[in-house]
Amino acid sequence: MKVHENLVETRQDGVAVLRIDRESALGALSRGMVEALGEYLARLRSDDEVRVLVLTGTGRGFIAGADINEYSGVGRTAFDDYQKLSRGVFDQLAALPQPTIAAVNGYALGGGFEVALCCDFIVASTAARFGLPEVSLGLLPGGGGTVRLARAVGARVTKELVLTGRRMKPDEAHRLGLLTALVEPDELVPRAVELATTIAGQAPLAVREGKRLVDDGLETGLAAALTREQQVLSWLYTTDDAREGVAAFLEKRSAVFRGH
Repeated sequence: MKVHENLVETRQDGVAVLRIDRESALGALSRGMVEALGEYLARLRSDDEVRVLVLTGTGRGFIAGADINEYSGVGRTAFDDYQKLSRGVFDQLAALPQPTIAAVNGYALGGGFEVALCCDFIVASTAARFGLPEVSLGLLPGGGGTVRLARAVGARVTKELVLTGRRMKPDEAHRLGLLTALVEPDELVPRAVELATTIAGQAPLAVREGKRLVDDGLETGLAAALTREQQVLSWLYTTDDAREGVAAFLEKRSAVFRGH
């Protein structure tokens, strides 16, 4: 199904795969693509059929940043408007209740790296390249690159990447703990879908709450985070899915979770 002329979705077994199909521009994000992605994510939030989202690219590009041709020469107001739009959509992706997996096939630069950092997991091909090259344009990341990368790998690594603009190979990203898996190009989407399918087979309420607990816990004091964790566990214990999971374990059968 086409979400946009450059965004194509397929679904199977609770997993949606959204592919950026703009190979001629290495997946660079036009304003229309960003708007369509935002509308898609807004619909996905309440779509119970989709339990996990996989985001990938086409050819040599995952997302090679923003389409510079669209904001070259525009006034500051128009430039700021585009940046606020992108930041809002990236925040939508990060806050999606369903787990998200970036399957990075090629160049993930600037906004493309920021999109990957918004996802819960990054599975990368050996052909992937990561970077925040905005400094070479006299600019800096504006979609969360300096913040989300620093929280993932620390300030010193982030400063080096931001201030030099260099591209990082996937083996380095893997050593830094950014990647869930590093695979050969032909294994990329199957590996990401395998991970997504495994997650989609778990109890949906527990999966969504687990994602939220980890994310919120990073922003909360220790005592409050631990209290919230126990509150969520107590609530989950009352759900049909928990009763089904315990019964299935005792009866030595596969659980059938329904998300309530």
